[in-house]
Amino acid sequence: MRRRTGARTGHAGTLDPFATGLLLLLSGRATKLASCFVGLDKRYVTDVDLTARTSTGDPEGAVVEEHDAPAEAELEQKLARLRGEVELPIPAASAVKIGGERAYKLARRGVDVEMPMRRSHISALDVITYRDGAARLDLRVSSGTYIRAVADALGGHCRTLRRLEIGPFGVDEADPERFIPPDEALARL
Repeated sequence: MRRRTGARTGHAGTLDPFATGLLLLLSGRATKLASCFVGLDKRYVTDVDLTARTSTGDPEGAVVEEHDAPAEAELEQKLARLRGEVELPIPAASAVKIGGERAYKLARRGVDVEMPMRRSHISALDVITYRDGAARLDLRVSSGTYIRAVADALGGHCRTLRRLEIGPFGVDEADPERFIPPDEALARL
């Protein structure tokens, strides 16, 4: 995008390497507005494998635990405990800095670090489908929520992760050819 516009360009929040979906880019003078967009709530759809945990909470990690998937009633109990205000550990494969270094770099070198907890708000956590040990979930969460941590709290890991919304912006309206003027974008907040 930077090459295309010739202007300074940044983003208003990252996506995990295995994830797809919406990423807000700010270009030119709009980069100064990043603080207006970074803290917006987000919506995701994820497929969670409830038969195994991985070292990273996603399909890229090594399987560290295998078990039977929970019955639907047990899954619903686990989901109920995760709705509202929650405190979950930040995944070791995250970009959070620990002692000045990215946690994922430490994890790749095999350095064992006790990860801090992060408080988040999960306003919606709904099952779309549940079969063969995998649950497709629709989540609405506060900024900074790690969906991999939610999957781990359920006893599984994310197979897929797609960001559908950031605040009032939806992936269905995303178009690499379309630029929303800063005034228009701010008016939607």
